[in-house]
Amino acid sequence: MIGLIGKKLGQTRIYDANGVLQQVTIVLAGPNRVLQCKTRETDGYNAVQLAFGDQKLQRINKPLLGHLKKYGVSVPDGEPKSPVLLTAVQRIREFRDFSLPVKPGDLIGPGIFAPGDYVDAIGITKGRGFEGVVKRHGFRGGDASHGAKGWHRRPGAIGQRLFPGTVRRGMRMPGHMGQVRRTVQNLEILQVREQENLLLIKGSIPGANGDYVIIREAKKRPKGTARPKSAAPAAAAAEAKPKAAAKPKEAAKKTAKK
Repeated sequence: MIGLIGKKLGQTRIYDANGVLQQVTIVLAGPNRVLQCKTRETDGYNAVQLAFGDQKLQRINKPLLGHLKKYGVSVPDGEPKSPVLLTAVQRIREFRDFSLPVKPGDLIGPGIFAPGDYVDAIGITKGRGFEGVVKRHGFRGGDASHGAKGWHRRPGAIGQRLFPGTVRRGMRMPGHMGQVRRTVQNLEILQVREQENLLLIKGSIPGANGDYVIIREAKKRPKGTARPKSAAPAAAAAEAKPKAAAKPKEAAKKTAKK
């Protein structure tokens, strides 16, 4: 399984190969620095540690700085006179069973994916603050008229009678909404722009613009999986049209023979 750390930049619309206007999310997916390659012999499992995002040297703590030096990041000794910006060190994540041959110090980008691949996007959803049951859980709410004063957006009764006299576990109530980790599966990559380190992914991705996201190979549709029938290109439909148009000519020939 392969993957990258990226940053959600925003949304736009593009035309796909069939001329259909598609809504896409733009993700800055590189460069990613390979820091550490873990193996079953040394660490008990196979994984690759990737880093993404530029960071000023003075904002990196000493334990992380030592880790970066150990795995090939060039860090100047002493206190430099001018600010030093290190490339691809800000966010660090591990990817289990990374299927590409890499070594510490390598820089990888969106080129590991191709148009037509399916990916899973992992991010932190937008925080909505404290919300009521109508917005948080989709409750209907009370009537707007017929004497229903003050019950328009309330949840209604939450408890029971004297027995058992408690609120059921898991009762849907007002509370904090958003700011949780979410995964959107089986998103299709429409374009890969290696020069700009951009991925254009069909659909929406959790999080606000500027948030960090993880783009990994789809678990349910790994690389090499055929596209579903519903997503077949319009070329197949275009090939079927001439055949349908040829039927009247064949019928005319049959009538002429008769």
